[in-house]
Amino acid sequence: MDTKWLEDFVSLAETRSFSRSAQLRHVTQPAFSRRIQALEAWAGTDLVDRSSYPTRLTPAGTTFHAQALEIIESLQATRNLMRAHRSVGQDMIEFAVPHTLAFAFFPHWVMQLRRELSASFGPMKSRLIALNVHDAVLRLAEGSCDLLIAYHHPLLPLQLNSERYEMLTLGEESLRAYARSTPEGEPMFTLARPGSERMQARVPFLAYATGAYLGQMVDLIVKQAATPLGLDAIYETDMAEGLKAMALEGHGLAFLPASSVRKELKQRKLLPAAPSGSFELTMDVRIYRERPEVARHVKPIAQALWDHLRASLERPSAPA
Repeated sequence: MDTKWLEDFVSLAETRSFSRSAQLRHVTQPAFSRRIQALEAWAGTDLVDRSSYPTRLTPAGTTFHAQALEIIESLQATRNLMRAHRSVGQDMIEFAVPHTLAFAFFPHWVMQLRRELSASFGPMKSRLIALNVHDAVLRLAEGSCDLLIAYHHPLLPLQLNSERYEMLTLGEESLRAYARSTPEGEPMFTLARPGSERMQARVPFLAYATGAYLGQMVDLIVKQAATPLGLDAIYETDMAEGLKAMALEGHGLAFLPASSVRKELKQRKLLPAAPSGSFELTMDVRIYRERPEVARHVKPIAQALWDHLRASLERPSAPA
């Protein structure tokens, strides 16, 4: 049995909605439903009454809910106890990073960081843990990583208590539409300009799966658009790299973070599918950690890195 199934079940018991819990757990609804079914198969009985709305637990599910809470609490306490005894890897900084940032942002950022830090305290050892957004946040909450890097948008913030966690803003990331370049050097698919009155054919759209963080960002772009975008979703996946690969093959248009398409834009394999400033939004890239006064353990190397980041971000920029 996967312990994530227990957490899924507890979330469902609280929200009484498969779609809401899937969103909170940052997985697609079909994947969430399969995990609940897998838990029921393991338990050997139905735990959820699917004939009612809102969803409710069966009598067996109510009993199991109380046990699941105890199991999760016990597992977390055991993990914290084991981590208190951990003596290895004190020179290794562990980063929990959502998949898109792990591919697009982290390699370039950590290379720059290594150059900056090499003179002060030598080579920096790091371990990247690539996960979906929910599981990356959970890693930090459980004390299973030193630092979390994630996107932030004021309309979709991470649920992290500021009294327990502190953050720094590392930069900004734009999310906009891209499409494959034609032999004539034009985007294969385009979006109508804001305010345009002309009707355009529906655009083949490469979408993020329901529940994906970037998918929720795209939903904001669509809702805020002054004109209907006419998107026809023909494909979906959880990962931006998967959408980029499909866009490069010419299957459709995809909304991608700018950092993930630097090389393709330079080579003109992909082009923006709308004028600059339209149908796009900007997100912060933030780094989070437990505040030292409440943290279960703080590695000296992770503290040194945080101090360096804070000092560099607070340093005034040189005049132009």
